[in-house]
Amino acid sequence: MAHCERKLLVKSGNHRKMALNVLSPWLAPIVWDGTYDLSILDKQHNNTRIGLFVFAVKKYIRFLQLFLESAERYFMVGHKVTYYVFTDKVDEVVKPKIADGRILQLHSVVADQRWQDVSMRRMEILTVYTKKHMPNEIDYLVCADVDMVFNDHVGVEILGDLVATIHPGYFLAEPQHFNYERRPISAAYIPDGEGDFYYMAAFYGGKVDKIYRLSMACKNGIIEDKKKNIEALWQEESHLNRYLVYNKPTKVLSPEYIWDTKLPHGEFIKKKRFIAVHKDHQEVRN
Repeated sequence: MAHCERKLLVKSGNHRKMALNVLSPWLAPIVWDGTYDLSILDKQHNNTRIGLFVFAVKKYIRFLQLFLESAERYFMVGHKVTYYVFTDKVDEVVKPKIADGRILQLHSVVADQRWQDVSMRRMEILTVYTKKHMPNEIDYLVCADVDMVFNDHVGVEILGDLVATIHPGYFLAEPQHFNYERRPISAAYIPDGEGDFYYMAAFYGGKVDKIYRLSMACKNGIIEDKKKNIEALWQEESHLNRYLVYNKPTKVLSPEYIWDTKLPHGEFIKKKRFIAVHKDHQEVRN
């Protein structure tokens, strides 16, 4: 935090400091490097079962191998992990060498044409698996985008009942500039004056039952919008933010846990743990 404070002093302009704190306004911890003792947490989670849920459909299959290889190197090292990979190209998956105590599950899924429908499909599957399958297999579930790579340690310090990650593009922004859905007609609507952070849907997690509730709320919100022939500004991310405004996360992850090297203010982020793969978004979505 002292590192961030020093950077703020030399910066021009009035930067928002809430996201640089170690506690949220509702007293949930905000996880930064140096704010936890990993040796203690590792012992506490010695027998914890952790899931990592990822979608890799259509052209996004190209990112899966590097995603899994980087997860084996940095994600929950030394702990029991089940990878839940959903893809329309099961036969094309290159399986990395998996450490003892870790399991790779491959599940076939239909690839929708539009990326908005892919995000809806992801929420539908998440609701099914967190209700019927995962409660017997894991204790915590982490949901991640496949077009990312783990670049540094990501461990049990991120585990909690309901965990969300501050969007790296908005961590110094004022709430009125958050990319919330502002149309009252949408189920993802967040009124002015509501909300503390803007969260990114590329990395979130929690206990399995908590993720079930979140995914159900997002799925139902998307369905409700479809009935009105509208889509929220950022689809599932908009609905996720709506849910988290009124169901506060019990732990918040700093932008260390999602970063893009093209973004400004990288001097605040000493550890870049989970970073975006640079790509042509239009090309991979078509």
